[in-house]
Amino acid sequence: MTRVHQTDFPAQQPQAQAAPWFPLAHGDEERPENPGAPPVQGPQASLRLITGVTARALPADRNPDPIAVERLRVRREFLYVADGIAERRKLLVVQARRRPEPREAAGAGFTTTKKVGNSVVRNRARRRLREGARALLPLLGVSGVDYVFIARQDTGSAPWTRLLDDMEIALITLRRRLAAEGSPVPGAGNPSPARG
Repeated sequence: MTRVHQTDFPAQQPQAQAAPWFPLAHGDEERPENPGAPPVQGPQASLRLITGVTARALPADRNPDPIAVERLRVRREFLYVADGIAERRKLLVVQARRRPEPREAAGAGFTTTKKVGNSVVRNRARRRLREGARALLPLLGVSGVDYVFIARQDTGSAPWTRLLDDMEIALITLRRRLAAEGSPVPGAGNPSPARG
């Protein structure tokens, strides 16, 4: 090699420079330079969709003690409830039917059809129905009765309080209709049937 092709490299390194930023397919996956305060250790308050259901004005004929709720998972249970009574509201349909064998818990099932929208919209609607039923069914449901909550087109996008109002009205109406059938409903103020 001749002297012409050789280059001198300085012994000192140049001052550090910021690394060039190249956009990645998944964004900048590095940690931020200032992540803020470290996370607090220990249990934290959970964030729920419902913040003040206990503060809502629930009717006087609600259950004295909240009832247990079991999930309906098998198709035949949904078909059994479909032959019962139904209450249709703008944001949802609630079907109810008393179980043939008495139980201490109420059953709850949730369904959405393709008429509601794509899978993202259907899942959002189903989650909202589950959360509303989690809050209202133990207070307004009847033990020994299975309920199926069916989403409508606006279930996923309607204001949350409006959905709770529709669900509450549907559950109260179904509670009164079940009491009118002659079987006692706890907390509804109806007398027990005379035994002969």
